[in-house]
Amino acid sequence: MTDSIAAAPDSPLPDAIDPDRALLPPGLQPVEPAYRSVLRTIFLLVWLPFLVGALVLDNFAFEGQPFRGLLTGVVLFLMILVVGFAPHRIWRRLGYRLGDRQLRITKGWLWHTDTIVPFVRVQHIDVARGPIDKLFGTASLIVHTAGTHNSVVSLPGLDPEDALPLRDTIRAEIKTDWQ
Repeated sequence: MTDSIAAAPDSPLPDAIDPDRALLPPGLQPVEPAYRSVLRTIFLLVWLPFLVGALVLDNFAFEGQPFRGLLTGVVLFLMILVVGFAPHRIWRRLGYRLGDRQLRITKGWLWHTDTIVPFVRVQHIDVARGPIDKLFGTASLIVHTAGTHNSVVSLPGLDPEDALPLRDTIRAEIKTDWQ
C-alpha cells in the first residue's frame, strides 16, 4: 500500500475512499467539516430559482404538452446532484498551511489550484463571516496582496477561533517585515 491509500488508525477505510477524510497533499490542514453545510446551503439557494422557473414553465407554458414536467424533473435531478455531491468533494480538496514566511492554500475538485502567498506581498487581511457562515460556525480569511491579478486570496471554511489567530500571526509577520 502507498501512503495515499494507507488506512488511518481511526478508520477502517483507506484515505482515498474514506468520505470523512480530506484529500490533501502532506502537511496541509483541512478546513472545518461544517463548510460542507455552508456550501450545500449556498448551492441550494442558487438552484431554487431555477427549480421555481422550471415549475412555472411546466405548469403554464407547457400545459397540455406530452413532455410537461420533464423540465422540472431535469432541474430537480441536477439540483440534487449538485447540492448532494459537490460540497463534499470541494471540502475534501480545500486545505491550507501556515509556514514561517508564507501561507499555502490548495483547492479544487475539477480544477486544482495551489496558491502560495508570501507574507512580504500581504497588504491587508480580513476575517469575514456572512449570515450562512454564522449559522454553521465558519469564517473566511481574506488576504489582499500587492498587484492586480489574483490580488485577493480567500480561505473559506475556517473555525472563527482559528481564523483570528491565523490573521494575527500573518499580521505580526507583516509588521516584522516593515521594521
